[in-house]
Amino acid sequence: GKAGFVAEGSNNARDSARAPLFAYVNENKLKSIDTYAHFINLLDNYEMSTGVTEHVTHEELQENHLFLDAVLKTEVMKCAHRYLVCKGLAQSDPAQFKSQLYDIWFKLYRRDKSGGEDSCGFEHVFVGETKHGKEIMGLHNWVQFYHQEKHNHVDYKGYKARNNKDTPDEDDHVLNLQFSWNGLVKPVGSCFIGVSPEFEVALFTIVFLLSDGRVTNVTVKVDEYLLEIVVYRFGRSIGTSYPKMISSNNRDF
Repeated sequence: GKAGFVAEGSNNARDSARAPLFAYVNENKLKSIDTYAHFINLLDNYEMSTGVTEHVTHEELQENHLFLDAVLKTEVMKCAHRYLVCKGLAQSDPAQFKSQLYDIWFKLYRRDKSGGEDSCGFEHVFVGETKHGKEIMGLHNWVQFYHQEKHNHVDYKGYKARNNKDTPDEDDHVLNLQFSWNGLVKPVGSCFIGVSPEFEVALFTIVFLLSDGRVTNVTVKVDEYLLEIVVYRFGRSIGTSYPKMISSNNRDF
């Protein structure tokens, strides 16, 4: 479901935008929806830097399972599950499907060869990571962006939206962004805006399972947007996944 929010800002990419990206988000609405509430609990479970081994506590393990349980109860995920079963890409048994989702999103792997198991699909896509203290990786989720911006960890610098608009607004549901996170700049990032966690998990899971190639690019039409959904495989898990707007005629950053 859509959460209440207003987005605004500047298209000046060289200087920090005068206003934050999110002028207002109804946090009570977010916390009242199971999937959002459990999703938010996961955002502080990870070491930011690659190369630093992740140690998952019993409580964090429980939070992973509670999030997947909540996602699996939604109509969006039930629809995705039925589709994947029809395609022979998932078992009909919900417990087996949950185990498959766990491997795709939460199974730890080694992203930086110099350390231990330091990453997983969920961390990279939804939380974000840094590489050698020099580069932002991932962070393709609007709820995490909002939380980081609210705590002054993110500095929103500019955007690219459809139709050459001067400012993004609540009608925009996909944005390409420039921002800094804890002092590191991400030149181009992209994310859905205002969509539910279960929508993103369902969409990226389907694209991931439709192909066993290292990189999968699928072009889809969502409302007035023409998007490329990009998914990178890391063994049996997601390496990264994000939407990329390809129907916008406005200028680059």
